[in-house]
Amino acid sequence: MKKQMIAHFANEGNTTIPELCNITKLSAPKVSSLLSELISEGIVKDYGKMDSTGGRRPNVYGLAPESGFFIGIDVKKYHINIGLTDFQKNIIKIEERHPYILKNEKGSLQELVEIINEFIAGLTIQKDKILGIGINLSGRINYATGYSYSFFNFQEEPLSKIIESEVGIRVFLDNDSRAMAFGEYSAGVVNDEKNILFINLDYGLGMGMIIDGQLYYGKSGYSGEFGHIPFFDNEVICNCGKKGCLETEASGWAALKKLKSKLDEGSNSLITKKGKHIDEITVEDIVDAANNDDTLAIELIEGIGENIGKGVAMLINIFNPELVILGGVFAETREYIQLPIRSAVQKYSLSLMNNDTTFKLSKLGNQAGVVGACLLVRNRLLALDQ
Repeated sequence: MKKQMIAHFANEGNTTIPELCNITKLSAPKVSSLLSELISEGIVKDYGKMDSTGGRRPNVYGLAPESGFFIGIDVKKYHINIGLTDFQKNIIKIEERHPYILKNEKGSLQELVEIINEFIAGLTIQKDKILGIGINLSGRINYATGYSYSFFNFQEEPLSKIIESEVGIRVFLDNDSRAMAFGEYSAGVVNDEKNILFINLDYGLGMGMIIDGQLYYGKSGYSGEFGHIPFFDNEVICNCGKKGCLETEASGWAALKKLKSKLDEGSNSLITKKGKHIDEITVEDIVDAANNDDTLAIELIEGIGENIGKGVAMLINIFNPELVILGGVFAETREYIQLPIRSAVQKYSLSLMNNDTTFKLSKLGNQAGVVGACLLVRNRLLALDQ
């Protein structure tokens, strides 16, 4: 029953004894007794009298923010975002764009473990106050078993257990796009919407789905592989090994390929003035150039955006969502990516569908995955949304 009360505080926020009685179906003396135990354990705090228009004002109770902490790690292609939140979703510490190169090699995994341990060592809280670690990776993740099938699948033991043995704290894995979707849903741009598609516009093209207020995983946790819809008859081999995926013409990888082709043809861009070799140019370089009004970068993003919009139009026709959130690195270009996507959606989706769909840019930005990872760990430890 204590766990149910903690879960209610985590999901709904501060509340009163009468409200807890209604939820738990327990008497007021029993609820008061359980609250006293939780307060003595440092998990719950008495926040004093609530505002009232009349009558006796009841006390309000809620989670003590410092009673537990969670670490979220969002692993990108060329960097890591890592942060710490408390029990009330407050970000205590965050490091964005920590240098790191994601490779499917044992050395890359070991470097990830070292970064996590260094972050923990630099915290001012006791290690036993950290209740769990959430790690986001792209590709196929079975969140229930802790296996990653796209990266670091070197041993029979689940990746979550391998990392857990190195850091000494319970570890949970999830797909990066789903964690970002949950971050926005729980603490970002979402208001009252319950049916949401989060499109992760990065080197690849991912998606997280919220259906009826619940994060959707599919049978084995592999849902949302938006980028691998067979969309084009182009004979281009995708990173997944198949041909013609949407990702081959509508992703960061596609933008880099198109950029190199344009530069080889003699096009000019601010990107080349950074002194990088053509093979060292990143998607972030394209985004920075576009935000500095570079014509070539803007044209590339518009082309990518139109292709993405065709794919989103198909999703709208299938799911009829209330809200589509655009996140990931390309979302940092704001209208440069949003306008061609919305234009294509208007052109290719059914008007009755797209008229009911709102588009928003990610509010949490680069922090979406970290916040989502922390909150997913918190929910799993409290057995919420199970």
